[in-house]
Amino acid sequence: MTVEITVPPVGESITEATISVIMKQSGESVAKDEEILELETDKVNQVVHAPESGVLTLSVSVDDVVQIGQVIGSVDPSGAPSAKNPKKAEKPAEKAKKEPSAPKAAPAASAAPKASVRVSEDEYLSSVGKTPPQAAAPAQPKPKAPVHDGQKRQRMSGLRRTIAQRLVEVKNTTAMLTTFNEVDLSKVMAIRSKQKEDFEKKHGVKLGFLSFFVTACSSALKTFPDVNAYIDGDEIVYNEGHHIGIAVSTEKGLMVPVLKSCEERSFADIESGVMGFAKKARDGKIGIDDLQGGTFTITNGGVFGSLLSTPILNPPQSAILGMHAIKKRAVVVDDQIVIRPMMYLALSYDHRIVDGKEAVSFLVHLKDCLEEPSKMLLES
Repeated sequence: MTVEITVPPVGESITEATISVIMKQSGESVAKDEEILELETDKVNQVVHAPESGVLTLSVSVDDVVQIGQVIGSVDPSGAPSAKNPKKAEKPAEKAKKEPSAPKAAPAASAAPKASVRVSEDEYLSSVGKTPPQAAAPAQPKPKAPVHDGQKRQRMSGLRRTIAQRLVEVKNTTAMLTTFNEVDLSKVMAIRSKQKEDFEKKHGVKLGFLSFFVTACSSALKTFPDVNAYIDGDEIVYNEGHHIGIAVSTEKGLMVPVLKSCEERSFADIESGVMGFAKKARDGKIGIDDLQGGTFTITNGGVFGSLLSTPILNPPQSAILGMHAIKKRAVVVDDQIVIRPMMYLALSYDHRIVDGKEAVSFLVHLKDCLEEPSKMLLES
């Protein structure tokens, strides 16, 4: 008896997906839980696995749009694989190239007027022998730019299209501004160096920088609740929990999985959560639930060598923190020039809800927490 393959749920608000990759073709043998194809949505990608071992039959092709719950194929446990895979279904674009275009219809004769119009004799005589005006031609779609040597075209993924749309939306709908500060990470680095081995033995994860920054941000969000809020119409919505998104760069684009309730998390909980997201990102298994509910975002361009940047808001959130590369610089401490590991911090915020004073004070609070980590330990 054949076992149907259906499109699985991929998120509460998602009703359809696109077939982006087919790993196994119709007629091939598959093992139970083997990857068959990949679904692409405007938020995440999800792999569909074989529900049973047997011979696969698929009724979809790459680029087909399918609905959640739709039957897209089956597996026959008693079937035998075909000697040769059937010809893959042609994409609509390829099919259109092969099929000759239908001949264009001859232009229809001008229809007689439906209502009589009274004209003078002079007007009538002056119009005899003149060619009637041509009807306006329908607007033609704008042709694509030609592809020159050394170029190629590639369809944007659903995730990339969504990123592009949201970035433009933020630019057009918010009053975004960025403020900067710098932080001396000497004491944070000293704690990491001294405690990292014991921390890893006790908790099974490495002690990284993000646990310090997430904890410091949670402390600052508690002190400045407007930064943890957002505008909804004519109202301001205040979030009680500190649900902090951590921007993760993947081959498919930028994703922002969310660490929920950071105000209740220990350093070990934060590091475990970050490591879990990193593994999911590498395996392409970040789900829609991992990406929802964020109230604030941290992005770390420093891992790529960025010294300074202005991060863009992650709507509907009102603020985002940009971390940057740690560089040893000469700074003045107690009237002495010393070499310290310094990092520039950037806070982009929606000026409609967060005032400049609050934004600057938020960064100063963050700086104080990171330069005196004992403050965070006393608060927790």
